[in-house]
Amino acid sequence: MSIETLIAQYGLAAIFLGAGLEGETAVVTGGVLAHQHLLPLWGTAAAAVGGSFAADQVFFLAGRRYRDTARVRKIAAKPAFAKALDTLERHPTIFILGFRFLYGLRTVSPIAIGTSHVPARTFLLLNAVAAAVWGVLFTGIGYLFGDTLLDAVHSIMPKHKLAGVAILAVVIAGVSGAIRFWRRRQSNTATSRKS
Repeated sequence: MSIETLIAQYGLAAIFLGAGLEGETAVVTGGVLAHQHLLPLWGTAAAAVGGSFAADQVFFLAGRRYRDTARVRKIAAKPAFAKALDTLERHPTIFILGFRFLYGLRTVSPIAIGTSHVPARTFLLLNAVAAAVWGVLFTGIGYLFGDTLLDAVHSIMPKHKLAGVAILAVVIAGVSGAIRFWRRRQSNTATSRKS
């Protein structure tokens, strides 16, 4: 089975899952694959929107349903959680529309919102709008800048464009993960110093 066949069969499902679990890297990669005509552009954007929307709804519902459990209380003890709640109290609509664009607050924010008094229907509507903007924006970035990204990959790996796209996605995900780890570590160090 060729890589093109695998992408055609499982690409949209991978983007749906990647949008919900990982974020921008998966969606931009989907845009690049759409640029290469390996995936349909609007299908890719819809998978990105759907994955982001579904994941944030699940996190919101988990915060709402399990707010008094030890697991959610442990998450609530993190500085990012307090920051999310503070911003939510001051600007609820703007925060719900924008949290997925704020680095370091993407996963914790819908849980924090779930523990708040924001009505489920309000979150559902604002989450749908924000997911649509986010999914289309990052798919569009991958699609519009696909040539530039692929040229960079082609200069490194001239005969293996698709493998290069996969390596590019892994590198971007690795750098993003390293930045998250470093920020989390800095936050934990700052919290330890305050104690």
